[in-house]
Amino acid sequence: MKPFRTLDDVDVRAKRVLLRVDLNVPTENGRVADTTRLERVAPTITEISAKGGKVILLAHFGRPKGREAKDSLKPVAAALSQVIKKPVAFADDCVGEPAAKAVADMKDGDILCLENTRFHKEEEKNDPAFVTELAKLGDIWVNDAFSAAHRAHASTEGLGHKLPAYAGRTMQAELDALSKALEAPSRPVIAIIGGAKVSTKIDLLENLVSKVDALVIGGGMANTFLHAQGIGVGKSLAEKDLAPTALRILDKAEAANCAIILPVDAVVAFHFAANSPSHAFGLDAIPA
Repeated sequence: MKPFRTLDDVDVRAKRVLLRVDLNVPTENGRVADTTRLERVAPTITEISAKGGKVILLAHFGRPKGREAKDSLKPVAAALSQVIKKPVAFADDCVGEPAAKAVADMKDGDILCLENTRFHKEEEKNDPAFVTELAKLGDIWVNDAFSAAHRAHASTEGLGHKLPAYAGRTMQAELDALSKALEAPSRPVIAIIGGAKVSTKIDLLENLVSKVDALVIGGGMANTFLHAQGIGVGKSLAEKDLAPTALRILDKAEAANCAIILPVDAVVAFHFAANSPSHAFGLDAIPA
């Protein structure tokens, strides 16, 4: 039995489907520079639309402090329309009259993108009143934003307590892959973890070291572990205050017989800028 419900478990016809997706795509000069994330969520969007559901997209974009034009999802909605080859309407808010009117105007199969949920500070606070306002717009909630699912925000977690909740196809694929890797894996199992911050993945790292044979740590996160081991990382991205946490994770890994694999060399530049002259050094030979 599946431990979670998917689109196979619900009839979406004529229902207002609040679909949480990840539209936090890279942009250049106001245009979407990489459509990979749009392509990932396209199958769920088109499936619900084809089955006669009203697709209402919820997403965040950037880290705005209030309403900022540069963080509007409007150009992203336009790019999404090109990817799925279907019209995507846009509402200039995710709650209130603009959102309610746009949803009321929808016909079965229509697709609507609501404005950036993070234009409201209540989103990241998972504010119950804000969750209630979002929930008024839908009959069911489908979460297809695996990459944002570790955050307990209104649109990623709060709605699951207000509306019948289901996993979209991207979420389903990720959870199925995790189950195969972590519940009954073919050994040896290696997990590769990247990203900028240790702080957002402490629980994940501590959980993984007891489940995998080796943990490969890259990205900016690796710098925190290197710094904790006394290796100079200069002005590179690192959470130096989390050195004790990194050492604790290393100790847990050793106790669990999990190998921690960190970079053995680094590309070093003297200025953090595009095309800055750089050179590769072994970690034991990085100049001050």
